[in-house]
Amino acid sequence: MSDYILALDQGTTSSRAILFDKNGRIINVAQREFPQIYPQPGWVEHDPAAIWQSQLTVAQQVANGMDIAAIGITNQRETTIIWDRETGEPIHNAIVWQDRRTSRFCDELRAEGFDKAILSKTGLVTDAYFSGTKVKWLLDNIPGARERAKEGKLAFGTIDSFLIWKLTDGHLHITDVSNASRTMLYDIHKKWWSTTICDRFDIPMSILPQVVSSSSVYGDTAPELFGKAIPIAGIAGDQQAATFGQACYEPGQVKNTYGTGCFMLMNTGSEPIASHNSLLTTVAWRVNEKPTQFALEGSIFIAGAAVQWLRDEMKMIASASETEAIANSINSTDGVYVVPAFVGLGAPYWDQYARGTIVGLTRGSGRAQVVRATLEGIAYQTRDILTAMKADSGLDIPSLRVDGGAVSNNFLMQFQADILGVPVVRPKIAETTALGAAYLAGLATGYWSSQDEIQNQWQEDRTFEPSMSVDQRDSLYAGWQRAVERARDWEQG
Repeated sequence: MSDYILALDQGTTSSRAILFDKNGRIINVAQREFPQIYPQPGWVEHDPAAIWQSQLTVAQQVANGMDIAAIGITNQRETTIIWDRETGEPIHNAIVWQDRRTSRFCDELRAEGFDKAILSKTGLVTDAYFSGTKVKWLLDNIPGARERAKEGKLAFGTIDSFLIWKLTDGHLHITDVSNASRTMLYDIHKKWWSTTICDRFDIPMSILPQVVSSSSVYGDTAPELFGKAIPIAGIAGDQQAATFGQACYEPGQVKNTYGTGCFMLMNTGSEPIASHNSLLTTVAWRVNEKPTQFALEGSIFIAGAAVQWLRDEMKMIASASETEAIANSINSTDGVYVVPAFVGLGAPYWDQYARGTIVGLTRGSGRAQVVRATLEGIAYQTRDILTAMKADSGLDIPSLRVDGGAVSNNFLMQFQADILGVPVVRPKIAETTALGAAYLAGLATGYWSSQDEIQNQWQEDRTFEPSMSVDQRDSLYAGWQRAVERARDWEQG
């Protein structure tokens, strides 16, 4: 048995590679940021070449000289690329999941009632967040793209598909069920692409990848990339991978990931649960030939990205790590709320036209109030989703497992527990997204024997117990709800 599993974690702002051992411990890690491209307000793009080069560079750096059993891949999910099958060259920059350029088309779909067909087939609300409308935009706006697509010359994929195409030198055009379920083109009940939706979007089926299990040996990397061929054996969208890495294998278990965005998933078992509170019904994973597992998900578009905004645009901080001390330097925000709706609001509002808002400012408001309010805004958005999740599932949630970069911020984690009234549990290994991809690859190759073995590896680092009174919690949250109302429907107003 080889010594290690290599996880490739391709995120919204950086590409990482992490090497894990049999005990799920991190042996080596490398990370490289890549540029964000903003062609106009509400539009967000990435250079696919920058994604590929950053991911390959860190993978080679971590893999150098190591005996690797398999590679698992996890990725920013809805980000969309179309490329030429012969040359492998993208026809345009990647359109990022945060991008809002297709909002008007989503309005058209809702006006004609087609959003009901989308919801019933895909479990998703009709929103510019998902890949399907981005594919249509590329085919509509890149000269000759739709004709080339109809001739079978183009391939569409989310980032997992694109990386696997590059890693296998064009031999594999695949995506797993979790990523497929985020395209707004995949029928989660029939477990294949929806001809009804593709026809409405005028998307030729020939450009779509083959849908595969999240844990299976798909093929090998090109030998020259790592000095030998390495099996690619695990794929999952980042939030599903994090849920798997958090060992949330039983219905009712919930995790929240604090990354660029914030994403809460509840395992609902082998049957999809339709949401009545504007959450998403999504595929969690499929391990080998076992039944597909489903989840309810609440998506927050801006979480860690709001802290980046404080650093890069507002110049209020030099690094994210400063925010904890700044937030703790004052007892409250003095009524200041930051609603980070920079690209609209996700669940449970799904307001494409909301925009970022700061309310409650007085002459005494300063840097500390805005920094603290930005962190609190992340926690308030999480409460929005937990409330909806409880209503949909009918389950009482005894605790929230957390992961992602921001969980190292003890102020945020304590405020999260306080505003939820629920214990927040941080694991010893916070890199659960990459770990989930590693676990999926390791299960497929026999590196780990079972999910029970994996579950036994999960260890708690710290539990944050709620200490805020119910009255204070409800009062603060009521202020948040008022602030959100001020941010909503702003662009149309």
